Amino acid sequence: MNILVTGAAGFIGFHLCKRLLTDGHIVTGLDSLNDYYSVDLKKDRLEQLTVEERFTFAKLHLEALNALKALYASAHFDAVVNLAAQAGVRYSIENPHAYIDSNVNGFINVLECCRHEKTPHLIYASSSSVYGLNETMPFSVHDNVDHPISLYAATKKSNELMAHTYSHLYGLPTTGLRFFTVYGPWGRPDMALFLFTKAILEGKPIRVFNQGNMRRDFTYIDDIIEGIARLLAKPAATNPRWSGESPDPGTSAAPYRLFNIGNNNPVPLMDFVAAIEKALGAEAKKNFLPMQAGDVAATYANIDALADWVGYRPATSIEEGIQKFVDWYRIYFGN
Repeated sequence: MNILVTGAAGFIGFHLCKRLLTDGHIVTGLDSLNDYYSVDLKKDRLEQLTVEERFTFAKLHLEALNALKALYASAHFDAVVNLAAQAGVRYSIENPHAYIDSNVNGFINVLECCRHEKTPHLIYASSSSVYGLNETMPFSVHDNVDHPISLYAATKKSNELMAHTYSHLYGLPTTGLRFFTVYGPWGRPDMALFLFTKAILEGKPIRVFNQGNMRRDFTYIDDIIEGIARLLAKPAATNPRWSGESPDPGTSAAPYRLFNIGNNNPVPLMDFVAAIEKALGAEAKKNFLPMQAGDVAATYANIDALADWVGYRPATSIEEGIQKFVDWYRIYFGN
């Protein structure tokens, strides 16, 4: 297939592009290379892609509608995977406008381009953050998610609503993916695994929020990519049993689907820290702090919908995944 991946220099986008190229697809990678975190890290990821013959890179913002239209018109993509977004829960409290610009205005441009170019399938990144104040565990795509507690989460919920509208009005097949705490080699420097590893190696204390009383459904990057690859091969379809009298939020009478991609195994934060300490062979100095604004105490993915649709369940253990991250970190930074 001829596939557009937005956010191609990002953590998930980079790994997805590598997988798609390995599978023989033609890939166009789009990224703005913004400075939310290290541009050098993004460029180092990108360097591994640009050497591939079937990879083309486009440096532009999703907000640049005319440039995006031109890119779509020139390529006639068989599928689009929209991973470009302003990421980060806590940063959305400090810089709310960046999230509206990228995650809302940018996403409507993607939808418009897919509509006018009649793109056969749009996959887009949502987030486990949309579950907000929902405390029913495990989180299911069939649950209501109308109570976000960060603007980041609200923009991701908005993406799901916008996608459904385009699926309904224009028959555009859209698949939304709620990612659960993705980690692994080439990961984001603002994520806990990266921050903890760096601090421990430098002999500095790590910040442990909510006094360590947190659980996360940590999902290894390769499991995320396998899920996306399988979903690319099976576009969203209508649910013939969908009823407006008892509407299912995860499906629709339109070609619209939502899926959680998580490990289906929430891990206590202190167990996560212990796994990092074991992989590094060093003990962390811990600074216990209260819960941060916009954060939740636990995440836990119900992945039955994903398993039913493509027959896949992520299963990489944190011990295995963290060891792979630490091995990469030591090589990349020479520690």
